[in-house]
Amino acid sequence: MSDVHSPLHDEHVALGAALTSFAGWQMPLRYTSDIAEHTAVRTAAGLFDLSHMGEIGVTGPDAGRFLDYALVGNLSGLRLLGARYTMICAEDGGVIDDLIVYRDTDDTFLVVANASNHDTVLAAFAERTAGFDVAVEDRSPQTALIAVQGPRALEILRATEGLAEAGHDAETLKYYAAIPMTFQGNPVFVARTGYTGEDGFEFFLDAALAPALWRAFLAAGEPFGLVPAGLSARDSLRLEAGMPLYGNELDRTTTPHDAGLGRVVKLDKVDDEGKPLPFVGRAALEGRAQSEPARVLVGLEGLGRRAARHGYPVKHSTATDAPTVGTVTSGAPSPTLGHPVAMAYVTPEVSAPGTELAVDVRGRYEPVRVVALPFYRRHR
Repeated sequence: MSDVHSPLHDEHVALGAALTSFAGWQMPLRYTSDIAEHTAVRTAAGLFDLSHMGEIGVTGPDAGRFLDYALVGNLSGLRLLGARYTMICAEDGGVIDDLIVYRDTDDTFLVVANASNHDTVLAAFAERTAGFDVAVEDRSPQTALIAVQGPRALEILRATEGLAEAGHDAETLKYYAAIPMTFQGNPVFVARTGYTGEDGFEFFLDAALAPALWRAFLAAGEPFGLVPAGLSARDSLRLEAGMPLYGNELDRTTTPHDAGLGRVVKLDKVDDEGKPLPFVGRAALEGRAQSEPARVLVGLEGLGRRAARHGYPVKHSTATDAPTVGTVTSGAPSPTLGHPVAMAYVTPEVSAPGTELAVDVRGRYEPVRVVALPFYRRHR
């Protein structure tokens, strides 16, 4: 089966992007260089096509109650035009996907899933709707998603011709919230969440309008240093920001607690009578919350020049007979910090910041130091 093309595919081709197959989509890996695109997002702004993400509408009188049952978070308590990071887990507590949920109206939610898990999340939702007055709709085919990320993002939004704020002020929009806007008179749902560690906005709109908005952003953003950025820069940016990637830090063998994200599991959510609210995976996650971890997700600062990569063994020291104490989940040189960084699962006794370990980089033990996540935090 051939890859799906983004609504912006022709725009990427015209810009000379290097395209790659990703989660069943043909997406831009880079346009110029990974470092240039990464640096532009940190210093000015980057323009991303995220149309491969899955958009799922959940509507109906029981929409909030259904999401409380299907997901680990308290979504019925989400404010209007609010956003929440959450997860969908299996009965054994393993993570099926990590999600962002937006509340558009009292009875209307938008769930954004990772591209690789879009069909899986839809199937899990279908299995969990029994007993709820709710409709689940796949909105992905008709939806495009464009992101402007970086310290100049708000200025670029304000300068974009045809984009209007529709009675809401984008400047006062809080992090993890959304507002309605319009582009050329058509509705656009605008969020301020992001996956780069920088300020920025995400624009959900009809796929047919996406090329015009993409070009409008490029024109408005040129004086501010905006450049189109691909998947490679997006990955190095999220790694610096210590944000998990499904398939690396999260998977079916990992619970939210393993990843240091136990805070998203709301064991205190209750029904109208104050009784604990059942949700899929609750029993397993209650047990996991009360037990000592077998492994801990940590940041690793490279002390040498060679970068650790996904799957590389973490060793207790640089000694040739040092035991393995973990595995790298993500790793790369950090353009912002100037040295390699990685995330890894390690055993608890070596997880304290400052602990010096090593990573087996193709037979050579490279020294690393455990550090607190994230590696990079923007100035606010």
